[in-house]
Amino acid sequence: MGIAGEETERAPRKPARVYILTPVYFDVDPLLTLREDAARSIEEDPDLRGTEVTFVALDDTAGRDPEFTKVRSLADATVITPPFNLGHQRGLVYALRCLAPTLRDSDLIVTMDADGEDRPTDVPRLIHELVSLGENSEHLVVAQRTRRSKMPLTLRLLYPCFRATFYLATGTSVRSGNFAAYRADTAKRMLLHPMFDLCYSSTLLNLDFPVALVPCERGDRISGKSRMGYSQLFSHALRMLMPFTENIARRALWTFLVSLVIAVILALTIVAVRLGTESATPGWATYSLAGMSILSVVSLGNLVLLFTVYSQSTAVSLSSLESNWDPFEARPVSERER
Repeated sequence: MGIAGEETERAPRKPARVYILTPVYFDVDPLLTLREDAARSIEEDPDLRGTEVTFVALDDTAGRDPEFTKVRSLADATVITPPFNLGHQRGLVYALRCLAPTLRDSDLIVTMDADGEDRPTDVPRLIHELVSLGENSEHLVVAQRTRRSKMPLTLRLLYPCFRATFYLATGTSVRSGNFAAYRADTAKRMLLHPMFDLCYSSTLLNLDFPVALVPCERGDRISGKSRMGYSQLFSHALRMLMPFTENIARRALWTFLVSLVIAVILALTIVAVRLGTESATPGWATYSLAGMSILSVVSLGNLVLLFTVYSQSTAVSLSSLESNWDPFEARPVSERER
């Protein structure tokens, strides 16, 4: 009896409430399908059966999609409306910051995309991993992509290049997206970090919080086509780099120093050849070396400077958005008392 009692006490308790939050941009029908599949997966799990699940949808159309009336009529759903289109990264952060004050510390939060590529059947896996880490755990449970299905050929070629560039620039390997789970008390503290104003998914990897990875395959889109063109994908890739501005600047500094040392060594070598031997070094070689060294250093410095300024200005421009807009009533905060 004593041993059985101890095992029961050690067994992780199931969460009382789970909030599944997803940004939606003219994708209400896939959202409704995802909601049904996620709720069914949680209810069919014997360890999670009876858990209260609330779906929080960010209307990233800023109220322009009339289909959202279907979501607002659901008893287990909440709609958050920003003042303008924020994109799925900043939209997630906006919704989380607006929702956080209403949550209990013991509540669990799951963030995911609404198109089905984050599989609803994997939601219980992330919840189980988070619950198993203990009630006081600060872990962020993040879905690690093991396979990406049905990608266009161009993306199949570009994605490895992006991952390699990201790793070289930041020193961090990225194989995750928006699909993550954590406790509400963790969210209330980490969401104050200003880097979340730049990019949600990569900031999760850049914070001083322990991360637990759960291998998950990328699912198929439920219906329709993605509205992200190549220009939007490029912008998204750029935003993913922004939270790592400090890492990029540090690596750029080392690159600058190494380039400078190499340029000095080559310059001294050319001088030694010209002074110590009878063979003449072409003048164009000396000037070309000096010009290329100066150009590369100046270009690298300008790139890092512009990237840093752009990142910081973007964060500042969005920093007070949550305090000036009522997300549940879709109106400025100043109008509440009118």
